[in-house]
Amino acid sequence: MGESISFRLNGKPVQLDVDGDRTLLWVLRTDLGLTGTKYGCGESYCGACTVVVGKEAVRSCQLPVRAVRGKDVTTIEGLERDGRLHPLQEAFADAGGLQCGFCTPGMIMAAYALLLKTPKPSRDQILARMEGNLCRCAAHHRIVTAIEQASAKA
Repeated sequence: MGESISFRLNGKPVQLDVDGDRTLLWVLRTDLGLTGTKYGCGESYCGACTVVVGKEAVRSCQLPVRAVRGKDVTTIEGLERDGRLHPLQEAFADAGGLQCGFCTPGMIMAAYALLLKTPKPSRDQILARMEGNLCRCAAHHRIVTAIEQASAKA
């Protein structure tokens, strides 16, 4: 049985009639067509499904959509403005902080949440925050460099 759930998604109001236990990941991907958020492990370990709720990086694969009722949700699609990439997205491209690109949206969203709270993080703060997001291509060094470059521009 569906319930009415309203929240702001990438700055725009959304109202859905949906099973409140359905995960945010599948609501985003299937119901709303935002496929930037990836399904990785489905167990909240890898970070491929990371989105930002309020100012917190969360794993959408385990988060029931009812948990975002009345909140602001930002996905990778919500970072660009007027056709321009977010500085963090640009830094990932410039630093080569991606290879296959599968983990990239989750990495960027985790880094975005970090920069919302700590605009000039230390390298240790970046490493601690990004530890839970996995990259099978071993681009971690370039990912950290990209986050450092983006924070330097802020």
